[in-house]
Amino acid sequence: MISRIDLRGAAFPEGGIDRDLLPRAELDVEAALEKVRPICDDVRHRGTAALIDYAHRFDGVTMERVRVPVAALESALAGIDPAVRAALEESIRRARLVHRDQRRTDHTTQVVPGGTVTERWVPVERVGLYVPGGRSVYPSSVVMNVVPAQEAGVGSMAVASPPQAEFGGLPHPTILAACALLGVDEVYAAGGAQAVAMFAYGTEECRPVAMVTGPGNIWVAAAKRLLKGRIGIDAEAGPTEIAILADATADPVHVAADLISQAEHDPLAASVLVTDSEELAAAVEKELEVQVGAAKHIEDRIRPALSGRQSGIVLVDGLEQGLAVVDAYAAEHLEVQTEDAAAVAARVRNAGAVFVGAFAPVSLGDYAAGSNHVLPTGGCACHSSGLSVQSFLRGIHVVDYSREALAEIAGHVVTLAEAEDLPAHGAAVKARFDWKVPPSK
Repeated sequence: MISRIDLRGAAFPEGGIDRDLLPRAELDVEAALEKVRPICDDVRHRGTAALIDYAHRFDGVTMERVRVPVAALESALAGIDPAVRAALEESIRRARLVHRDQRRTDHTTQVVPGGTVTERWVPVERVGLYVPGGRSVYPSSVVMNVVPAQEAGVGSMAVASPPQAEFGGLPHPTILAACALLGVDEVYAAGGAQAVAMFAYGTEECRPVAMVTGPGNIWVAAAKRLLKGRIGIDAEAGPTEIAILADATADPVHVAADLISQAEHDPLAASVLVTDSEELAAAVEKELEVQVGAAKHIEDRIRPALSGRQSGIVLVDGLEQGLAVVDAYAAEHLEVQTEDAAAVAARVRNAGAVFVGAFAPVSLGDYAAGSNHVLPTGGCACHSSGLSVQSFLRGIHVVDYSREALAEIAGHVVTLAEAEDLPAHGAAVKARFDWKVPPSK
């Protein structure tokens, strides 16, 4: 069901691991980009009419407008299962606790007497938040998008989620209920690349946004790449992935359950175990057979995901090589199930989020740990972070110098301007001192 990659005894230059040796989904965003370009251009020119046409073509629904009526949001909240509402409310409460502490404060540095630089943190004015809705429904992604934006102080936000034929062309009612719980009343029944284009260009119903965040399929990722620059983006999120770094102390029942939990997202989902214990590997393989047989989405998601080239068990010589492998892999989600897991987790450099020990499964982070589950995929965790309050803030430097403070440094500014053959830069300083610039100290 799941393949093995044996790296034991392999020599790597300066301890580096060749990333091409590791399991990874094939995801050609560049090829998808050319397919979404005409869709995005169509939305740019035809607006709502294009969105309605694509809803009929891709989602099998007929609609007259894209914006969800406020009454539908209120109705969804009124009709939600009380247990689901309570779970969402607790998820929101925990997410607020974590994200509120991420808010940065302005800071002023006195460089010299009379000369200061202040870094102001200003929220993005308006954002578009994408919530997937294909094989599954993700009200948790509403929480993960909206809460950090609200805690950052974003003044205007809109949510888009694909229309569902089963619900009369509206997004899933649980998604609508989550929006209502969070006080978001601007919601659109739009999915895929066309939703990103709607946010980027605006339509008769939707004003353009400055930034788009949220997970999605390859078409969403391709549209984000295409429109990046016109809009800011969080990341080009691809298929979800889990890596588990485990030793002989790990429980194979836990490990197998966690691998399966990611595989049930999508047939392209990646489930990777990195271990120095061949006994654990064998036990996990046996446990997978047992647990997969009792799962729900076996043939359309779990089995294809586990048997695909993106998943596998990687055998390593020891913990040091295991750490090198997971850092090279840079997983969206990394579980550490080893002896002294906290100390091992502290050494990890590349991961979207790290889950420590036997009682912090990825499922906890998906819903109610307080952390954010919108995380970098495809190895991007080596240079990118998950969604947070910082994602919605811009740092602006405010420079405030007195005449005396400028005079003190003016000579150096003129010298550097002339060294770069930009004499007008120096002249702009000289003009403030009747062309007489005192020498800098």
